[in-house]
Amino acid sequence: MPSSAKRSTAAPPAHESPTYPEREARGLALWVALTRAQDSVAQHSAADIARHGITGGEFGILELLYHKGPMFLNEVQKRVLVSSGGVTYLVDRLVERGLLERRLCQSDRRARYAALTRKGRALLRQVFPEHARAIADAVSALTPEEQKQARILLRKLGLGAKARLGPRPVGDE
Repeated sequence: MPSSAKRSTAAPPAHESPTYPEREARGLALWVALTRAQDSVAQHSAADIARHGITGGEFGILELLYHKGPMFLNEVQKRVLVSSGGVTYLVDRLVERGLLERRLCQSDRRARYAALTRKGRALLRQVFPEHARAIADAVSALTPEEQKQARILLRKLGLGAKARLGPRPVGDE
């Protein structure tokens, strides 16, 4: 800014916020609180995962296979909520790093599934307990009983919201 330009000290123009009926106002306030809480906890998660040199998407796939075992690639895509192209890219990267391997299905040679390698399992044995502690720290503003109640209420909210969406179009699974 040139030195001859004056800085304005005036306040921005007044703005009248719209008002909403009580039901909608409550829903919007809850949505904002949920979004902000999720963002804050996700920042803890991302920071912890980044310390280990993996991305959130890579961690999602590794964690899924660590806890659920080998899985068909299309099932991995459904579970980690990444596009099929995104899963292919992430799996390729994890295979290159020796953390995953693709295996042919013996009963259907066209199908492939992903499995952790020894190196991948070893990484997750180290990373996951630390990650669980980071998440526990992130949610520690709530007491253990409040965490249990929040989980129950959020599950109810998620299932109710999903039910209100109605049937999904064919091919959008």
